[in-house]
Amino acid sequence: MAAFFGADEIWSRADGTDEKERVILAGVWKTTDKEFLSEEDFRHSLAELSELAKACYMEVLDVVTQQLPRVDQGLYVRSGKAAEIAALVSALHADRVIFNDTLSPSQIRNLQKLLKVPVTDRTRLILEIFERRARTREAKLQVELAKLQYLKPRLIGMWETQNRQGGASGSMSAKGEGETQLEIDRRTIDHRLSELRRELKEVGKERETQRKKRRGASLPLVALVGYTNAGKSTILNAMIERWSEDPAASERKVFEADMLFATLDTTVRRIDAAKGRSFLLSDTVGFIHRLPPSLVEAFHSTLEEVAEADLLLQVVDSSDEHCADHIEVTKRTVEALGAAHIPMITVFNKSDLCPDAEAAYPRRGFKEGSVDGIRNERLYISAKEPSSIEFLTEVILEKLEEEHRPEEFLIPYQKGQVLSLLMENARVESTEYLEDGILVRGVMSAGLADKVRKMLG
Repeated sequence: MAAFFGADEIWSRADGTDEKERVILAGVWKTTDKEFLSEEDFRHSLAELSELAKACYMEVLDVVTQQLPRVDQGLYVRSGKAAEIAALVSALHADRVIFNDTLSPSQIRNLQKLLKVPVTDRTRLILEIFERRARTREAKLQVELAKLQYLKPRLIGMWETQNRQGGASGSMSAKGEGETQLEIDRRTIDHRLSELRRELKEVGKERETQRKKRRGASLPLVALVGYTNAGKSTILNAMIERWSEDPAASERKVFEADMLFATLDTTVRRIDAAKGRSFLLSDTVGFIHRLPPSLVEAFHSTLEEVAEADLLLQVVDSSDEHCADHIEVTKRTVEALGAAHIPMITVFNKSDLCPDAEAAYPRRGFKEGSVDGIRNERLYISAKEPSSIEFLTEVILEKLEEEHRPEEFLIPYQKGQVLSLLMENARVESTEYLEDGILVRGVMSAGLADKVRKMLG
């Protein structure tokens, strides 16, 4: 989507070139903020902001920080620090300043007036990354919805005055004299938001139809979840490469890169590890600290794949010193999606990059949980190595089969479709051809067994 109403100069480069934007980062360590209890937490947040900027193809020139009990209501930073940032902008020829918090409309307006360059906050930077990465129609609609929800209360900062008269042709035309451009823009955004919600509702129906088809196949669904750039897409691609005999398997792979939010679209692939031992593997958008609520809301229909799963694989970058915080962020997001009840395995990926000798891989480990002494299983792997992928696959199948049970069915000869269903989706251990049908013994999920019973009447 092109920049919306007068926002071109602060949403994207005005010249439309591919040259990297030169940016300055700024943040306030709020000493009364429970979110950042230590300076280390604050510094980590700024480092993450820098990675977000790089993911948006920006060059970080400098980082400016200030310690305050609370942010300034007018400028976010104190006036002296704002003047220091203005001097840096001039000296370094910066194109934009990015702040490590969500700014109010008045703060954006005041800062842009003082700094003479576009001002971006953390939320809009993430939205901009999502806008660049969106590929499918659904993802583009979701990002546009979140973007307009963000822009609407900030329109005031995009115009030099609220009282500038204006109008437009067609459906955007002003209905009465004296209506301000700001009011026109707000009404137009409201209209577009309604259209987007209607379109997403239709897309949601299509997605639900796809889910029903998958449920009809009675294959268990395994969902990859976790912090952005932990290696979820790498695991999915490695699974496809290891277990697919199709020469064109590479076409089923998803984009992967060492950057935040490299992929946005939820992808589901069938993994045929062995005859009768297949499952669906879903790759979902990554999580991040302070993921904008508007994005969580907009992507909720896509993230519903998580709540539909039979098993969750929480992928963690074991080489990241802040991986414990990432686990907590994932836990909160999974709970918000209503998926906390689904069995989960924590997969510590990138173990080859971990200097700790205890992180030998691939291996299994357990940690005592805080609820009823439950042991939480942990796996240590490197998705780049086939042995780790084979190890991970075996554990997945083992966990899924815990929900499976032995069954026996006598299938009439005229119901060959039932036999085909079992041969494709169950682990058939024996078949015996009798006078009145085929006696099949095997291990299968409860859902598949129930489906077979209905088909046999």
